[in-house]
Amino acid sequence: MNDQTLLGPWLRRLLLEHLVAERNLARNTQRSYRDALALLIPFVADQLHQPVDRLTVVDVSADLVRLFLADLEQQRQCAIATRNQRLAAVHALARFVGEHSPEHIAWCGQIRSIPFKKSSKTVIPYLDKPQMDALLAAPERDTDQGRRDHALLLFLYNSGTRASEAAQLLAGELDLAGGSVKIRGKGGKERHCPLWPSTVAELTALLADRTSTAPVFLNRCGHPITRFGIHTLVERYVGKAQIQMPSLAGKRISPHTIRHASAYYTTFPTRFILKAIGLGQARSAAVYGPGGSLSPVAAQPARTSPSGR
Repeated sequence: MNDQTLLGPWLRRLLLEHLVAERNLARNTQRSYRDALALLIPFVADQLHQPVDRLTVVDVSADLVRLFLADLEQQRQCAIATRNQRLAAVHALARFVGEHSPEHIAWCGQIRSIPFKKSSKTVIPYLDKPQMDALLAAPERDTDQGRRDHALLLFLYNSGTRASEAAQLLAGELDLAGGSVKIRGKGGKERHCPLWPSTVAELTALLADRTSTAPVFLNRCGHPITRFGIHTLVERYVGKAQIQMPSLAGKRISPHTIRHASAYYTTFPTRFILKAIGLGQARSAAVYGPGGSLSPVAAQPARTSPSGR
């Protein structure tokens, strides 16, 4: 066997050269492709009773890929969206091999003919205004940690950032004098978002004696907070806010729910929502805007800072 036949060298070129150097895909996308293939390869090796380092390209047949996808749904209890995400990584591998190895074009076509499965669209969760105010009021603002947590929740609501975007925010990306923030989003895209006066005040107090390269949000140990830490923080304060707002108990709330709330409570045009919270496509933003099919607040006034601040 040579490098054109064995699967291993193709995987290395795809993950370490093509996705990184040629495509310059986001780090999370690279990891998603890696994780999908890390599940596929042992599955194929187990089905064929071969060691992973002896697998050839054609060993990953279309029939085995279909079995793998079925295993994801039935044994691992993955959702259809996850199943399709894993298939996208397999398609990418097949396309890469087919483009560089003409003898594998037929194999490439067989793999890429495996279709994505259609799934029903889930209802986008959101928080209404009283629920969002209850969540913002949950932190005890007479402590350093409570003030940090309130500033983070308020920033998420104001800017509509993803948890990962808030976690990587640096002090130098805030223009507190001008009332705006530069956000580094998915795929290396950057956008600017205006900040409310109340958000500026909270962040100004939080960033005392902080250098421009320092992270904005730190955990209780003084290290940069992670997106998982932000998820935990939101869940903790949702549990606390349920005492004053029992309706929160019936909703599954995450940082992304606050992102939806940020988009819901605006009557700005779709193009503004698209840019402000970093949505990739206009149809993704259209559901939030005035009269959008999923907007519960189409007739309400434009979003303001909490409690009119």
